[in-house]
Amino acid sequence: MKLYKTQQGPVIEDRGEFYLLPETDWDVLLNRGDLELVLTSLSRRGHRLPKFDPLTQAQAPIASQEVWAAGVTYYRSRTARMDESKSAGGGDFYDRVYNAPRPELFFKASPSRVVGPGQKVRIRRDSKWNVPEPELALVINSHGAIIGFTIGNDMSSRDIEGENPLYLPQAKVYRACCGLGPAILVRDTPLPAETEIVLEINRQGNQVFRGTTELSTLKRSLHELVEYLFREDEFPHGCFLLTGTGIVPPDEFTLAVDDEVRITIEPIGTLVNYVVQG
Repeated sequence: MKLYKTQQGPVIEDRGEFYLLPETDWDVLLNRGDLELVLTSLSRRGHRLPKFDPLTQAQAPIASQEVWAAGVTYYRSRTARMDESKSAGGGDFYDRVYNAPRPELFFKASPSRVVGPGQKVRIRRDSKWNVPEPELALVINSHGAIIGFTIGNDMSSRDIEGENPLYLPQAKVYRACCGLGPAILVRDTPLPAETEIVLEINRQGNQVFRGTTELSTLKRSLHELVEYLFREDEFPHGCFLLTGTGIVPPDEFTLAVDDEVRITIEPIGTLVNYVVQG
């Protein structure tokens, strides 16, 4: 079952049918107990939609939630971070993070910095090396339970972070720095380890990069990441947690204005964003 946030209200997709739900408070909905059962019940009182296009009608599936992120959870990310930070003396810094008991967790975006499907993600004007980071995003309720999954686009300025690891907030947190969507796949069990994440970047109608990875290469368990996130912290409306990226374009690649970024995770769907600068 998939849950979409739209201008008209929450929409669920169940067995190929779409229903506009009577529940309108997104924060309340994401924190209802036994969400899948609740959605099934609400769909019986919902309005069936004969046509629904996620790309044009779905919004970012967020209301008051914060977005956090886990870093260096894939070996490929560890290697890329080590390479980009060598000149700053951080060559082994990320190797230590990768192998440490405690994961790297950082604040990524407030709701106002998040964009949805079909909207524009941003690259910084003071950066010359920018990439999308395609990630599985966990949807977590206020009690720390994983209630579903969506797709995250963790926009990153590699040259800024590579200059000094302490510049990570500037490399990661800014206007339109995060894409989420198109839907929340509602389930409380993990996705299969062989689940594939696919990143495609198109420029002027031509594909300029394609990369894939599998969840099986994620070093840490999802529940481990959530447990650390909720230590000594609370999220009254729940939160989103990006779980890291295992796809890193080559060093000579950087995003350009008007690039189309497509991230696919089946069975969630495809998140499409376009690039803007300034």
